[in-house]
Amino acid sequence: MNFYLVNQTAKHIRLTHVADPKDEFVMRSRRIGVSIAIVVAGLIALGLASDFLVDWTWYSSVGYLGVFWTIIGAKIMLFVTVFVATATVISANGMLASRVARARAYLMPANSPWESLSSKELPAVIDRIVRRLPWRSLVIVVSAVLATLVALGWTASWNLALNFIHQVPYGRGDPLYGHDLSFYLFSLPAFILFKDWMLLVLALSALLAALIYWACGEITLNARRRFVSATATAHGSVLLGIFFLVEAWSFDLDRYLLLFGDNGVVVGAGYTDIHVALPFVITLIGLCCAAAIASFANVRLRSAKTALASVVLVFGTSFVLLPITTALFQRIYVKPNELKLESPYIARNIAQTREAYNLRNIVVKPFTADLSLTAQSLEDNGATIDNIRLWDWQPLLDTYAQLQEIRTYYKFHDADIDRYMLGGTYQQVMLSARELEPTLLPANAQTWVNLHVLFTHGNGVVMSPVTHTTTEGLPIFYLQDIPPIASGGPSVSEPRIYFGEGEAPYVIVKGSTPEFDYPKGSNNVYRAYDGADGVPIGGLARRALYSWYFGDPNILLSQYVTAQSRIMFRRNIQERVNAIAPFLRLDKDPYIVVSGGRLYWIQDAYTTSSWFPYSQPIEGEATNYIRNSVKIVIDAYNGNVDFYQTDPADPIIETYQNIFPGLFKPFAAMPADLQKHARYPEDLFLIQSQLYRAYHMGAPEVFYNREDLWQFPRQPDGIDEATTDSKMAPYYINMRLPGETHTEFVLMLPMVPSQRENMIAWLAARCDQPDYGKLIVYEFPKDKLVYGPYQIEALINQNTEVSQQITLWNQSGSRVIRGNLLVVPIGNSILYVTPLYLRAQSGQLPELKRVIAIYGDRVVMEETLAGALAALFKSPVASAVPASATTSAANVGTGPQSDRGREALNHYDRAIAKLKAGDWSGFGAELDALRPLLEQLNKPTPDH
Repeated sequence: MNFYLVNQTAKHIRLTHVADPKDEFVMRSRRIGVSIAIVVAGLIALGLASDFLVDWTWYSSVGYLGVFWTIIGAKIMLFVTVFVATATVISANGMLASRVARARAYLMPANSPWESLSSKELPAVIDRIVRRLPWRSLVIVVSAVLATLVALGWTASWNLALNFIHQVPYGRGDPLYGHDLSFYLFSLPAFILFKDWMLLVLALSALLAALIYWACGEITLNARRRFVSATATAHGSVLLGIFFLVEAWSFDLDRYLLLFGDNGVVVGAGYTDIHVALPFVITLIGLCCAAAIASFANVRLRSAKTALASVVLVFGTSFVLLPITTALFQRIYVKPNELKLESPYIARNIAQTREAYNLRNIVVKPFTADLSLTAQSLEDNGATIDNIRLWDWQPLLDTYAQLQEIRTYYKFHDADIDRYMLGGTYQQVMLSARELEPTLLPANAQTWVNLHVLFTHGNGVVMSPVTHTTTEGLPIFYLQDIPPIASGGPSVSEPRIYFGEGEAPYVIVKGSTPEFDYPKGSNNVYRAYDGADGVPIGGLARRALYSWYFGDPNILLSQYVTAQSRIMFRRNIQERVNAIAPFLRLDKDPYIVVSGGRLYWIQDAYTTSSWFPYSQPIEGEATNYIRNSVKIVIDAYNGNVDFYQTDPADPIIETYQNIFPGLFKPFAAMPADLQKHARYPEDLFLIQSQLYRAYHMGAPEVFYNREDLWQFPRQPDGIDEATTDSKMAPYYINMRLPGETHTEFVLMLPMVPSQRENMIAWLAARCDQPDYGKLIVYEFPKDKLVYGPYQIEALINQNTEVSQQITLWNQSGSRVIRGNLLVVPIGNSILYVTPLYLRAQSGQLPELKRVIAIYGDRVVMEETLAGALAALFKSPVASAVPASATTSAANVGTGPQSDRGREALNHYDRAIAKLKAGDWSGFGAELDALRPLLEQLNKPTPDH
């Protein structure tokens, strides 16, 4: 603290500085504080620099350095622009306030050294002291700090800024103002953000100026005195006038925000919005302009009443009069005539929602749902019957885990559904990647070397047909074991999985020791990584950088790291994609594909927006526009990420194409074999189905009354005899659509009327080229009862044979698991199929034991699908159903040679496993089951 002695003479006043005895201590404390601040700032800078350098090296290694520099450049330019603009405005106001302010005597405390001065001399002394304060430096520092905070917050909006600059026209206008929809997708959010910045900067400027005026005595607000000087009033009037101009623009933008309202009947601008709210908003624009003129005039008038009246007039109208008037008008005039008045705006809501979710192109076809299905019909649709999925993903995943994880440190995260051309047959299969899960290693084996150097990758995939089973009710494997053995499935020459769905840590490859590849008996096989991924860390500087980044000194100290070593991180495929393209929304279910002997992940991605006028948002979200515009392929071994554009009509993806030239490749550039595995994403189909439940109604009157509202069918949860219910989820199926000539891969979902259980329609999304992405709705006659899934479940539960068998199993130390019910359209009829699994209470290996088939009101349960269909139609349907649908001891001679060979191999494998476990009875049982298969294989095959 500085102390001053006042020496007064007849004509002069002199201030003499007296040293504080605590100055030395204060200075030392300041030096320590500055040193600490420098150290903290240095650590922050080092952290930011390390993040930057790590990202730079990583983006370089994956081939997307251009994306990195585009994002970094946008953030830097945005930061600099916002910082300079913010600092300029705030500092200008601060400088102005410090120049024009004059100290006020009433700020002086009682019993101070100033008491001996006369009232005429005191202001001059205080003014001299105030003038000696480093106002300029203080204002610059405060402005820089505030500008930095504001600019840092704005860097997160780099995406919005780039979209605004590079926007592409939509080619269609909004229904109220006629603006191209790109204005709402790209310009309006940017304008709102800029407006918010202006209001924030004005508020900070006013706050800083007010503090300076208060410090100088120009503003006093206490119990004894309330005073605002003419100087402060003039400055505040200018800021208030600018504020009202910004508010006028804000109300102008509010005109467009009316198109995103929701009054419970209309999403978007309704009758009240257009006939009451919109005129009010226009009036408010005029009031704001008038208030701005009055505020600028108040620079001369310098009356606080003028400013107060302007604020009360504008905000009283905005916050009180407008909501009260609109609410009364809605309740008194619109509500009693709602259907008549709101119909045109409901029509806009329907049209815009269909546009936003790509529902406008859905083709509606009739489906007679007759009962004309026969054994001959089944034979004609053999490809559909042979691909009815009897394996639900959860029981199958448990079975995979027991039979094919091989070691405790491997894990199957998900079971994917896809289709392959195998042996000349278009087959639906389920497959899962065998990924490495380091956390499953024994606790004492979770060393740094094991986690980051030796155990680096998973190995292979397991594949099985959706319908085939062994005599024990277990899946037959087309791909199995390590290294993968193909028994009817595609061969895999590079099975190693370095990139997958698991939360894999960083690993160091090409070190001084080879990596663990796979177990082989009592020994292990090792192999060095020879792929292209990884950031080189052979140099000391790189090792130090990554050691700091991961907080792991072992990277710097370990002798396993050599000059050729590389570090691989961001190995979770969704994390990897998000790092490259953070502006895309990812589908929750990436799936593994075997192509050309290698393993690839296909990840669907979406462009989304919350700024599509008159569009219904997704339930629980603000998003009201979505397109599946990108399919992403990730090499499971090399980590290469390729983005393929699938919807050139989407203006958002076209805008990103302008921002990141070269990031997206045309879909035609995707390898032809991978194109065959593109499938319609389930997340998008689910969103579209949810919206279509109401938005299939095109007439505003019907929509208003919700006369034909649909809902997802209820179905049992599939656990413990279906004791709980859930909503039916979409599912993939190989089938021949009505009127088509060939089988195709389809994603489908039945629909039932609201508050009813009978089926009213089913939706289908086609997945195969050249019809990929086409949506079809098959509607049932409204005068015909077609059982829905929950009614079918009631028929099953009422069947004595089924209920008795389930009760018997549950009483014998086992647990019955009800599989998901599948609605299978065949021709113009509906067949229902559901599996039953049995799991021993002491085991974790679900076995498929029964298949229930329902047609009309008849329910049958047999050991096989072929048997169930034969019983259902009272004819030898086994001849119409390819024997690959199931392989049992009773009909083993009817199946293809390859099926019997696979089953024989499975029995052999299990026999060896039983032998190693010392289970002699199990070993004998497997050999007994193996003998008839070998005998069948030994029979001569007739020439064709």
